[in-house]
Order: sequence, then C-alpha cells, then structure tokens
Amino acid sequence: MSNRCLYTATFAEFLNQSPLTVLGALHNNYHGDSLTTTDEAWMGEITLMQQVLEPWKDEVGQIVFEYDIPRLGKRIDVVLLLRGMIFCLEFKVGKKEEFQAGIEQVMDYALDLKNFHLFSHDRKIVPILVPTRYKEYTTVFQPSVYNDDIYNPMITGEEHLQELIARVLEHAGAERSEEVIDNWLISPYAPTPTIIEAARTLFEKHSVEDITRHEADKVSTDRTINYILDVIQQSKEQRQKSICFVTGVPGAGKTLVGLDVAIKQTYKDGELDKENGAVYLSGNGPLVAVLTEALARDNQKKCSAKGEKKNMTDSRREVSEFIQIIHRYRDNMLAKIKNPVENGVVEIDPEKAVRLEATGYGEVEHVAIFDEAQRSWTHKRIADYLKRGGTYGNKLKVPNFPMSEAEFLIWSLDQREDWAVIICLVGGGQEINTGEAGITEWINALNNRFKHWNVFISNKLTEPEYAEGRVNDLLQENDKVTYSDELHLAVSLRSFRAETLSAFIHSLLSFAPDAASLYQDVKQKGYPIVLTRDMEQARAWLRKQARGSQQTGVLVTKVAARFKPLAVHILGQGDENAVHWFLEDKTDIRSSNYLEDAATEIQVQGLELDYACVLWDADMRCEDGC
Repeated sequence: MSNRCLYTATFAEFLNQSPLTVLGALHNNYHGDSLTTTDEAWMGEITLMQQVLEPWKDEVGQIVFEYDIPRLGKRIDVVLLLRGMIFCLEFKVGKKEEFQAGIEQVMDYALDLKNFHLFSHDRKIVPILVPTRYKEYTTVFQPSVYNDDIYNPMITGEEHLQELIARVLEHAGAERSEEVIDNWLISPYAPTPTIIEAARTLFEKHSVEDITRHEADKVSTDRTINYILDVIQQSKEQRQKSICFVTGVPGAGKTLVGLDVAIKQTYKDGELDKENGAVYLSGNGPLVAVLTEALARDNQKKCSAKGEKKNMTDSRREVSEFIQIIHRYRDNMLAKIKNPVENGVVEIDPEKAVRLEATGYGEVEHVAIFDEAQRSWTHKRIADYLKRGGTYGNKLKVPNFPMSEAEFLIWSLDQREDWAVIICLVGGGQEINTGEAGITEWINALNNRFKHWNVFISNKLTEPEYAEGRVNDLLQENDKVTYSDELHLAVSLRSFRAETLSAFIHSLLSFAPDAASLYQDVKQKGYPIVLTRDMEQARAWLRKQARGSQQTGVLVTKVAARFKPLAVHILGQGDENAVHWFLEDKTDIRSSNYLEDAATEIQVQGLELDYACVLWDADMRCEDGC
C-alpha cells in the first residue's frame, strides 16, 4: 500500500472485494479515529463505485481512494486512471444540490495535479463533482480555455455517473487500451515551467516587504543575498553539498532574504532557470498562510490594474510553488522510505519512490530554505510524533524513527546525486520551546553523518543565544567550516530599539538589577511603553498612536485564560483566522486593528505590528519570592 493514499486497486481487484473489505482497508490505513459520518461517506462511495465501474471490469484501470497530492496538503476523494486519462471525483454523499465551492474544489484538484504532479503533466484530467442525490448531469463537454488538457468541471448525481464517464471517454477518443500510467501513485512533486513563470510576477517590487515589516537596510539584505547566491553557484559548479546559517534579530529581514533567494535562484538575468530552483519552507502555519494570501491579493491588484482577470485560487497556487509548510516537505520524503525503519538506518524504498535522472530520489529543488531553523524538532519529539501517526493520529506512522528533524532534512537534500544547498534562517533572542532542538542538532548532524557538507556560518552564531554559546566547540573538529559576517543581518535604528526592548523585558522578568537602566535606555530611544488596567484606555492609546496604514493589535500568551470581561476574544487557532487578523482593513471586525480579537505568540511569530497591547493573565505572576 502506498503512503500517498488510503486504498488503491485495479478495477478487477476492487470489484471482486466486498464493500466491507474495502472499508476495512481504508480504516487500516487511516491512522486516526474516523467518525461515523466518515464511515457512511466511504461506504457510500465504495458501493457506488463498484456499480459504476462494472462496464470496465475487464480493462486495465486503477481506482484510488483518498489520494494525497504531494506537498500540497490536499486529498482527493477518488481518482480513476482509465485509458490514459485521470478522473478526479469529489463526493458530497447524500447531497442533492450543486455547490459552487465543490465545483471549485474539484477543479483545484485537477489544476494541482496538472501543475505539480509530474506524471499528470501530459494527461487529460477530468474533474467531476458528485452530489449523490443530484438529479441532473453535465451533457456538454468542454476542454479548459487554457488549452491544458483539463476538462471544465462536470457535475452529476450517482444515477448518471457511469454514463457521464462513458461519454467523456467517447468525447476524448480514449479507446480501450492496455496502457497503465506507470508509477502515477508515487509520482514526484514537480512544478511545471508555466506555474513557476506565473509565480514570478507575485514577487515583483517585493510586495512581501510590507507584510514582513523588516527593518534592515537594503544594503545589508542585498549583501547577505549575494553571498548566499555565490555559495549556491559555487556548490553547483563544484557539484558539492553546502549549508548556510543566517542570523538576525526579529525584524532584521530574514524572511525577505529567504524569499528573495528563492526567487533569484529560480530566475537568472530575468530568465527562468527551472533546473536550479529553490523552495522557502516554514513550520509556521500562520506565517505561510498570511504570506500566501497577501501575495495572492497583491497579484490580483496587479492583474486588475493591467485589465487582466485572474482567480484568487490560481494566485494562491502560484505562491505555493515557492512558499510551503515544512512538514509537508518532510512528509513527502518520509513517504519514500522503507517502513518500518530497520537497524536505525533510514533508506529509500525503490517501490515507493521514483528515481529521476536529474534529482535521484531527492526532491525537485536544489535549494531548500528553512525559516526559524532553530525550531526544528528533537529526535524524541519527531520519533514520538511518527510513532503515533501525527498529533491527531491520522498521519503516516513510522515506528523507531532514528533521526532528529534537522538530520532528516539534511538527509533529504543529500538524496540528490548532483548538488544541493540548505539555507537555515536562525532567529535570535527567542525562547526555545519544549521539543525544539535549537541549532545544536543541525551541527551534530553535520559533524556525525554529513561530514562531506560545506558549512558557511554567521560569525554571530557563536554568541550565547545560539546553542548555548557552544557553536565554536561543536565545530572545532569540522574542517569544512567558513565563518562570515555577511551571513548576519545588520539592523536599522528601529530594530536596534527593539533589541534594547527585548533585553529590558528579559531583565524585568528575571528580576535582574539592570532592568531599570535598560528601561531608561529604551525610553531615551523613543520606544513608548505604558501600563494600564483599563482596556478602553489601552484601545484609545493604540488608536491615537497609529497613523495612516500603521497596524495595531492585542496580544496574549497561548496559556492566557479569561479576558471576556474586557471584551477581548482569543483568536481561534485556524490559519485563516490569522490571515483575516493581519490582512483585513480597520473596518473589518476580524482585523487586528479592531482590537477585539487577541492573537497569541504562536500566531504572530514572524509578523509584526506597529503598536501592540500585550495582556497577561495568571500565567504571568510572581510566586514564592521569585
């Protein structure tokens, strides 16, 4: 069974099994606790598909239930591979109306396969929405206006699904064939040149700067970017593996540097260089969601100004070519390994992965940029996570996983047989949470297992806030290390004030004797700090301070409990909530500027406000004479 789906079989195998056997297989491969409604939906789909596929029982065909599109975090209800064509089916079991959202959903699946799924690039793809009680069905078949071999979305109830599939095959001229789409199920993730070229416009004029609110001057960021690009070029020419550690305090522009490298590595002198691309990876869900939405909206405005029409979903898809959640990258590599792991050795399983001439068993990108690399997981945390199958028990289970997350990410890039570069963006002045490894795990992995990798490291990484000041000791036996101040982002005056503020807060909470003098320093530099127990007074102060497009917001810690009496609601955990909080204007009640919804430190990491009200609850109190 592939790790990419919950069930797959030839048509003949599927039709010869009882519905309960197929349902049992789905359950066995789904590691979570499925709901009764899920069981009912699955059983409905199984029973229906066994009736629908009867005319093709003797043909070479494959059915796939719950297929995960590589690295995109999307799952298709049912895929049919028949006569060289790909049918994507999205079911709405028990529904009798058509839904625009469902039509858009199944069309998105088709576009994602076309744009990111290597073995679907040159295939006809047919998206079909199936509200099972719907009485009508599509009778006019039209290929997409984009001439990309994708049919316009179709809709049918269960009564006419078989007829619809037959008529589409006839319309496409797809005659009976013994052809099988080889390795479709384990197809590599591979963006098409078209999607990459389209994504380029998203970053014109660095619209991301307004979101990340970096404070470093352009000279500093350009110097760092150029140094990284030189390392990449050198690694390519000499067919080597290299890793760069970039430091900078919050607000110094690390996110912008990472995105800039991803774009400039993919475009050389204005021309697309699809063979040497890069991807920006972050474990910060809210940050990825906000960046993606902001860039997509910006692209909409650009297209509108040019008189062009573009769907938001297309813009979001283009952003996702460059900006992705690190866990999906990791999970895509995990799907390729032998499982369970034996003798503590992680190996590629040739039956679960396709070896390509250019990439070997590695991913398509030569360059991977890991934001907040110090937050990669310890061996214990990732091993426990994989042992139980994720946080909620619905992910791939890998017992006895032997690596830390940092080591596995290096291993993943090391699978490339030519060259590769990792860029680790390392934030300073931040607490390391339980289960986060800090920078030590990266260095240990390089010292112990990846000694052939060149290490380029910021000279600031030797300071106490990184790996407890042990970086020099850890690297003293490594003869492939190069230190450079080009890999540290200098900061402007405003961020310098923020650095002083950070030191003051640290001293204040530690009851350090220098807190008073640090506060005077902050005050002299013009950073305003006021204290109040009156929430309305706090809101009034924030509104008075903010001018023009400056953004305000209320912040709380994730363990804060009760602010309802102050008319403060804790922002929900979904990434879409963070998107609204950061991006809606002052007239929208979901906006941070409305000063009703308070975001946690998890939701604002990597994104900044101009003026903030920080609330604390019983999670911040002095006890036992501390």
